[in-house]
Amino acid sequence: MSVTETTPQTARRIRISPWSVGALAIAALVLAPIISVFGIALFPTDNIWPHLISTTLPRYLANTAILMIGVGLFSAMMGTGAAWLVSRYDFKARRWLEWLLLLPLAIPAYVGAYALVDFFEYAGPVQTAMRGVFGWETARDYWFPEVRSMGAAILVLSAALYPYVYLLARVAFREQSAASDEVALSLGAGAFGRFWRVGLPLARPAIVAGAAIAMMESVNDFGTVDYFAVQTLTTGIFSVWLQANNAGGAAQIASVVLILVVMLVAMEKLSRRKMRFFNLSTRHRPIERKVLSGAYSWGMMVVCALPFALGFLLPAGVITSHALDNTEHWRDADLWQAGINTLTVGGIAAVLTVLAAVFLVYGVRLSRARLPGLLMPITTIGYAAPGAVLGVGILIPLAALDNTVADAIWSATGWDPGLFMTGTAFALVLAYCVRFFAIGQGAADAAMGRVSPNLSAAARSLGRNQGQVLREIYYPLMRGSVGSALLLVFVDCVKELPATLLLRPFNYETLATRVHEQASLENLGGAAPPALLVSAVGLLAVGLLARAMR
Repeated sequence: MSVTETTPQTARRIRISPWSVGALAIAALVLAPIISVFGIALFPTDNIWPHLISTTLPRYLANTAILMIGVGLFSAMMGTGAAWLVSRYDFKARRWLEWLLLLPLAIPAYVGAYALVDFFEYAGPVQTAMRGVFGWETARDYWFPEVRSMGAAILVLSAALYPYVYLLARVAFREQSAASDEVALSLGAGAFGRFWRVGLPLARPAIVAGAAIAMMESVNDFGTVDYFAVQTLTTGIFSVWLQANNAGGAAQIASVVLILVVMLVAMEKLSRRKMRFFNLSTRHRPIERKVLSGAYSWGMMVVCALPFALGFLLPAGVITSHALDNTEHWRDADLWQAGINTLTVGGIAAVLTVLAAVFLVYGVRLSRARLPGLLMPITTIGYAAPGAVLGVGILIPLAALDNTVADAIWSATGWDPGLFMTGTAFALVLAYCVRFFAIGQGAADAAMGRVSPNLSAAARSLGRNQGQVLREIYYPLMRGSVGSALLLVFVDCVKELPATLLLRPFNYETLATRVHEQASLENLGGAAPPALLVSAVGLLAVGLLARAMR
């Protein structure tokens, strides 16, 4: 029998790195809920596909499609228009509006929905003022658009999500060269012609990418569509699971949502692939803003202020007014307990998410195997997956595992440990980590990419191991990016509603669920304090984003 000699090169090749194994384990954990959804949908305990297809699924799918298309179009129009004006013209308050247009990102869409209904409903200030001015006595004396409708849901979501388009379109417009604009001007193109024939085609990939993100967020939304009584696929998951008590049917609807999300992600990736700008001249000259005065300057200011007013001023003003008029709710112990719960689960999830992301990125960089590198981009799908879908993919298998472990411990020891995964905030923290893992991964990957490989090579030559290199070389240089990722993940955890509603333990409230609960009871005074706190946390992220864009 011959013995194969093991060379040092072979030993190095077969040695398993703990960093690679850890990276694979993290990637598997992030992808597990997505795979679980499809597994449950394909092999449900009670197959209701025929019932869904013949009854509610067409309505859910049609409403979701209308919502997505409407939000995509309106957010693209608002974001693109505002980006073009602030990039090409100088008018009154332009410098302020350039950053104020980002503020709707701080207000969750469901808060905007509650504020819009309160402002425009029959007992609200608008219709009350109309009846007072024109002498109308009842709703039969005049016509007013239906406030709780599909159109209102599209308007609210578009006002909350247009900054995604605005951010990308603004960068695309600013990167365009003055040469193309001058050529169009020499050919007789007016202001609208230069926008339609030159500026818009060059920025189209950025606009499509931003609109795709807004459409994905509209699919994820639950608070807005539920408050407006619009039945979408996301509300269908809640109805089939919580009301009909059919987890398999909920997973089947969730699989349809995931297919839509994958299509949107593919569209967004394709658009980003085309976001390439070639400067053929030897000297790139940015386009100088045209200075406007008089009525034109005021008109441009009003046009740019409208999205900001609808997406931020209106909801912030209504919520602040109710919070000041109902000060007794600030003394409610349940409010502050919800705040403590929010800080706890959001803080733990943010730390775990960023640590896992740093470990994954570092492990992939150290590994020479192809599998970790192929899995790393796929782990970002969690950010596109709606919270309700992740709730289905996490809670059903986790509950089965929880019960199995509890039964095994009971059989072995006679002690009932309870459900320590689904009966606590564990499942909620896990959902947050999966949902927002892409933020931490993107920040860690970008930060590590800026560190020269020579630094780590020098540290290794001085006897430092891989863990010491990460701690002593990489971490000091990427501390700012890690801190920003922690803040962004925490803010998104605070605002997340669908996953929190599905996965929170019994009688466990966060600020987001408290806003939803009080607003569902038509108690906007009670919903105002937690909504104001959620929005204040959102402002931190917007401030960080504005600072990074300077």
